[in-house]
Amino acid sequence: MTIRTILEYPDPRLNLPSQPVTRFDADLNSLVDDLLETLYSTSAIALSAPQIDDRSAVLVIDLSEDRSTPKVYINPQILAKSTWGFVEESCLSVPDIVGNVIRATEVRAQWQDREGRVIEDDLSGMDAVCLQHEMDHLAGKLFIDRLSIFRRLSIRARQAARSRSLRKSA
Repeated sequence: MTIRTILEYPDPRLNLPSQPVTRFDADLNSLVDDLLETLYSTSAIALSAPQIDDRSAVLVIDLSEDRSTPKVYINPQILAKSTWGFVEESCLSVPDIVGNVIRATEVRAQWQDREGRVIEDDLSGMDAVCLQHEMDHLAGKLFIDRLSIFRRLSIRARQAARSRSLRKSA
């Protein structure tokens, strides 16, 4: 297992869509292990393959207090959504930014596990929200893409100032 570098906005690789996983093999297991190791090296609760520069449709979530209950979603799909609301989100790929996003708090989802078995289940609350957030990454979207245009412009300006500051100190 390896802790991988997490891509940060505005890296254009974050906007590339993922490809479905077709081979359930040692390479896939290695990717899942790296995702979990990288996730556990942070204080976050979820991570997707595109965030570590891999185009596979894979994401991991662990909402447990002691980080002992990892959930692996391969080729996830949302089959139905209900009970919409505003949720506060943040993201490892967009550090120091928090925003309110409209998400379904109940979803019916289908995905595959590490062995390729198809699973279908109802998710609610933070499980549903995290899955949607990470699935956005699989589609090449960030949570900030769901914010108002004014909030996005503010974030871009802050990021540009941060980049200029980093270049001057280098």
